[in-house]
Formats: sequence, C-alpha cells, structure tokens
Amino acid sequence: MTIKIEHKIVGYKVEKPEEPKSKVESKEASSEGNVIRMHEKLERPEVLIGSTYKVKPPVADHAMYVTINDILLNEGTPYENRRPFEIFINSKNLDHYQWIVALTRIISAVFRKGGDSTFLVEELKAVFDPRGGYWQPGGKFMPSIIAELGHIIEKHMIFIGLIKNQPLDEHQLKLVTEKRAEYEASRQQQDAFADSEYPEGAQLCGKCSTAAVIMLDGCMTCLSCGDSKCG
Repeated sequence: MTIKIEHKIVGYKVEKPEEPKSKVESKEASSEGNVIRMHEKLERPEVLIGSTYKVKPPVADHAMYVTINDILLNEGTPYENRRPFEIFINSKNLDHYQWIVALTRIISAVFRKGGDSTFLVEELKAVFDPRGGYWQPGGKFMPSIIAELGHIIEKHMIFIGLIKNQPLDEHQLKLVTEKRAEYEASRQQQDAFADSEYPEGAQLCGKCSTAAVIMLDGCMTCLSCGDSKCG
C-alpha cells in the first residue's frame, strides 16, 4: 500500500518494540503500586489494636492512663506494618483536662497525617516544668509530666518497630559492667558499717578491728574494747 506524503518532512524517529518486563519486575511493580501508606484520608477501621500505659507521677494525686491505638497496614503482605493512629489520656484529675484534650487531638492528627511522626518523642521529652521535675522509682529523672508522655510514646514506637532500639555496643557494655561492679563493691563496704551499733563516723580500732573509735573526753577511745590513746 502506497501512502503519499503531502507535507514537507522536518524530522523522523525509528520506533522500536518495547522490551517485555520480567515476571518478577512486573509482580514487584504491581505489589508496590497496591501498598497502602499512612495518610490523613485513611478511614478509621472498626477495630484497632492498642496498648494502655499507666502513669503515676509523684507530683499528681491521680494516675493517668495513656492508650495508643495502632492501625495495621497491608495485612498479610510483605509490606505489613503497624502504625500509631490515635492516642487517649484518661485521668480523674480534671485540673489538666483542657491541655490533655488539646494534646491528644494534636498528637492523633500528627499520627494520621502520615510521614515520620517519631519527631514527637524528642519534642515532648524536651518539655520542662518550671516548678521542677520528679524522680521515678529506679532513679530516672523526668523534667515534666509531658516529658514522661514522650517517653511512653517512644516506648510504644519501639514496641511496634517504628523506632529501632539502639543497644549498647561491646565497649559501652563492658564499661557499664565494670562501673557497676565498682559501685556495688563500694556499697558492700559501706553496708558493713550501715547497721553498726556505734556512732556514725566512728574510726577503725587497731586493737579489736571494730569501727568504734570516737573522740571521748578529748581522747580517742574505742567503745568496743575500751582501748584508749590516753592509757
């Protein structure tokens, strides 16, 4: 069949047949195209899985219960993951009701927005109470109640795999172990005198080897054996 070209040719190109994709590439492209990611238009399912954490600061009269609910994305696929969807804080103390409601709504909105929400942890942990913080059982200092909420969110994100827990390396672990052993050894030495029946600060007697030597009537005297520097 002859085709007559009635216009002037100003350019051309050679068409090549498309190379067929391999079955593996086609399958990966298809599966990645169906991956559901966290975004603000994602509807809330009827059922969410979550965890509840109890917070009892010594500066508060009542405990707070922090519930973080998660949504399970791409269930049953290699891309399955669990992401925080909403947070609730319940307490009998109504003094904090306003900021609790505001905080939970803002945090929940950040969760649903998608993207990296782990920045919330550092932002909350950096909040300090101008009246001073408090010590938790075990010796951990909390600068504020908000900071403790940040620690709870961090703990939950580590639990669901959103934040990777960084364990101590071999050098750090060895150093901590050595320092702990030194401290425990020093405490054992102190504990030997802690339950002593003699006054605190008594010195060691060279005769009976008892920490019972005190200054008595201007003379160092042992309250255990009676030895005295004054004869």
